[in-house]
Amino acid sequence: MCGRYVQTTPPEALARLFRTGNPVPNHPPSWNVAPTQDGLVVRFNPETRARHLDPLRWGLVPRWADDPAIGSRMINARAETLAVKPAFREAFRKRRCLVPIDAFYEWYAPTGSRNKQPYAVALASGAPMALAGLWEGWRAPDGTILRSFTVVTTDANPRLKLLHERMPVVVAEADWPLWLGEAEGDAARVLRPFPAEAFSIWPVSTRVNGTKANDPSLLDPLPGVPQVPGLAEGTGPPPALAGASAP
Repeated sequence: MCGRYVQTTPPEALARLFRTGNPVPNHPPSWNVAPTQDGLVVRFNPETRARHLDPLRWGLVPRWADDPAIGSRMINARAETLAVKPAFREAFRKRRCLVPIDAFYEWYAPTGSRNKQPYAVALASGAPMALAGLWEGWRAPDGTILRSFTVVTTDANPRLKLLHERMPVVVAEADWPLWLGEAEGDAARVLRPFPAEAFSIWPVSTRVNGTKANDPSLLDPLPGVPQVPGLAEGTGPPPALAGASAP
């Protein structure tokens, strides 16, 4: 699953990377994006044929919802049921998006232990990753529109499965046009685990458990944590994220 993530690449850099056409939003970096908070999302406008980069609220609120609070339970959408689940099926057909992130967090509990150790997960290259998402617009009684999104998850690859059975769907750049709806084709074909060797994984402080903690040191490797069997190779922050808290 995906319950917290890092989004620190400047909006200007994301606009260049995803070739968006709208004015670049003024959005602060976050090392601990939590549900119900805003995150930058890339969408495609079929009328203008342009991509947009905008802040939307994390936690999808379906158009038919009576209360936007339902969004707090819609932060993830299972890839296997997108086409049939009422909350997601229309958005899957018409309103797919990309969620650019720099890392996400996952929690691991050793067998027999109630204490969960957080881990950070990033691309070994240090580049931002584009998660598959869905977005929706919900009209409040006063006429205002709340735009929100959810992150699509799938079965975890073999390494990440040591931490959790699910992982967010990472969309390769070649598939961005297909997922956004720019290109014809079966968008469902991108809903698969990203290769295990593409990731760096390392333990971080439990400070990330609190939603108020939000600074670069959240990505610092935590020494002295017994390594999860199978994660040792390729573990540690990529150079682009290592030492992020250094002055």
